[in-house]
Amino acid sequence: MTLALPVPTLTAGPAGLTLEGVALADIAAQFGTPTYVYSRAALTAAFNAYQQALGLRKSLVCYAVKANSSLGILSVFARLGAGFDIVSGGELARVLAAGGDAGKVIFSGVGKTRDEMRYALESGIGCFNVESAAELDRLNEVAASMGKRAPIAFRVNPDVNPNTHPYISTGLRSNKFGVAFTEALDLYRKASKLPNIEISGIDCHIGSQLLDPAPMAEAADKILGLVDQLASEGIKLDHIDLGGGLGIRYRDEEPPTPTEYLAPLLARFEGRDEALCFEPGRSLVGNAGLLLTRIEYLKPGVEKNFAIIDAAMNDLARPALYDAYHEIVAVAPRNVPATRYEVVGPICESGDFLGHDRDLAVDTGDLLAILSAGAYGMTMSSNYNTRPRAAEVLVDGSEVHVIRERETLEHLLKGERPLP
Repeated sequence: MTLALPVPTLTAGPAGLTLEGVALADIAAQFGTPTYVYSRAALTAAFNAYQQALGLRKSLVCYAVKANSSLGILSVFARLGAGFDIVSGGELARVLAAGGDAGKVIFSGVGKTRDEMRYALESGIGCFNVESAAELDRLNEVAASMGKRAPIAFRVNPDVNPNTHPYISTGLRSNKFGVAFTEALDLYRKASKLPNIEISGIDCHIGSQLLDPAPMAEAADKILGLVDQLASEGIKLDHIDLGGGLGIRYRDEEPPTPTEYLAPLLARFEGRDEALCFEPGRSLVGNAGLLLTRIEYLKPGVEKNFAIIDAAMNDLARPALYDAYHEIVAVAPRNVPATRYEVVGPICESGDFLGHDRDLAVDTGDLLAILSAGAYGMTMSSNYNTRPRAAEVLVDGSEVHVIRERETLEHLLKGERPLP
């Protein structure tokens, strides 16, 4: 039967949970734990949902690489024809290594270095999302030194409250991102006079894990008014980038589908010539992946019981960082009454938890699946406590591909030197 769980290709079978028909227990036996496990079918379905929602509209879906930058994931989207939203030269290198088209890449981020600008221009990048007047001046200088013109859009803050976690709210005037709405017109006027700048579009992004289309529609109205004002001054744009941020179900959220989310935006731009760009990340990969882990110890306590697993906050930082909820399920639950556990890792921090108050029918050595871990999991992982990072595998039908080998202690120590 299909489980009522966030990961759409996860089902329960005689051997326990399976992903696209591959038993998670078999993956653990072959590749060990902790391991990130992704479904190619889920990735493809999520991307196609955006394409279907956009229909024949001139548009480009640019996957936000920061959500999950593994080459295996990027190559799936590159083969589907995706563009990419990047925030560093390193992410650009990943996109190109995965077969992505540099001409479909949008370079966001508030701190682009001269070297990153040169690399992007040499690669033939599609557009820079400029986030300050100082960045505009630097980009013009770098482009001039190379005899090139840099294609740009300004990331404009519409000052709309996205009603999400404050750490992932990005479009308010108090945020570090973008340029103030009130300053955007003058910046476009300035950019139009710079010899090595080519104005291409406009961009906005108000936040992440958005569950209501209304704030984005409000932002689109403000951006559209600015676009028309620019056109009245002879500054015509090729594209309008409305960012990403569509949320996913982690627990009991009811996010809109891409069709429901995009419908009010598409209605506002009906009949216009500009291409529409979107930058989804979490909604493409979040529920296409899980973190597979094993219970090392069950530790009863006076006030709480602890299930100590081999994954930790260095593998999945979101619970410790945001107090974020991830559903945790037993891969093969036992036919015994469930016990309530704190699911914790072995790191020497009280904040090292993956889940509070989880009812699990398990024993030592059993496997757990931490769901909705495809976004901001591996990309935010670390080597804290000198812990090698997890392996990553991609399930494709009956095949399982290793897309990142498990780190070893040799990997971690390779670049370091003790004092003589």
